[in-house]
Amino acid sequence: MAEARRTGAEHVAIIMDGNGRWAQARGKPRLYGHHAGAKRVKEIVRACPDIGVKYLTIFAFSTENWKRTQSEVTGLMSLFRRYIQREARDLLAEGVRVRFIGDRLRLDRKLQKLMDELELLTSRNDKVHLTIALNYGGRDEVARATKRLAQDVADGRLDPTKVDEETLPKYLDTCVLPDPDLVIRTSGEARISNFLLWQSAYAEYEFIDTLWPDFTPDIFGGIVRNFAGRERRFGAVLT
Repeated sequence: MAEARRTGAEHVAIIMDGNGRWAQARGKPRLYGHHAGAKRVKEIVRACPDIGVKYLTIFAFSTENWKRTQSEVTGLMSLFRRYIQREARDLLAEGVRVRFIGDRLRLDRKLQKLMDELELLTSRNDKVHLTIALNYGGRDEVARATKRLAQDVADGRLDPTKVDEETLPKYLDTCVLPDPDLVIRTSGEARISNFLLWQSAYAEYEFIDTLWPDFTPDIFGGIVRNFAGRERRFGAVLT
């Protein structure tokens, strides 16, 4: 007889949506909302230990976001650089380990260097594992992973007859992370937007109307606590 499992949300992934609409509702430019959203990230990271979240993955910039206006993209890249420079020491002091996932090659070299430095600076931390998806797309990640896997086959390092569903995750950007238990999307949109496609196969989803800058630690905690009561069947039928 299959049994449902009730567990805490050790790994939560968040699609942080609604910054632009939040700003426009206040008569401000979209970048104003992105700055407010960055401040909210800090609060949510700090809330994680108290609600049992060990891993937090946030969707900061997608491979599709390059289609936005040049001014918004430029402003976002500047915001990312400033965020790393401003928050690095606090993240280190608070026990947060930072990782970045996504294709870094399109990002400017200064940003890439800051990302590398922050990962190294926090590499010994273990209180909260913060993963920032930057120039990330789920399909792009799988394509890049498949290329690496194919190269290992071509070079004789991997037997193609041994490839199974446990093999590809070893080549994903998230290979050192557990799969997310819970994926939250703010702003009222009910789609996954190419985020952690492979990893979220059995994640629970929560779509809420709250815009990201209004997503408080209390709201976050309530969602995580409610998650603990869900029955997770992982494809099984309860009898």
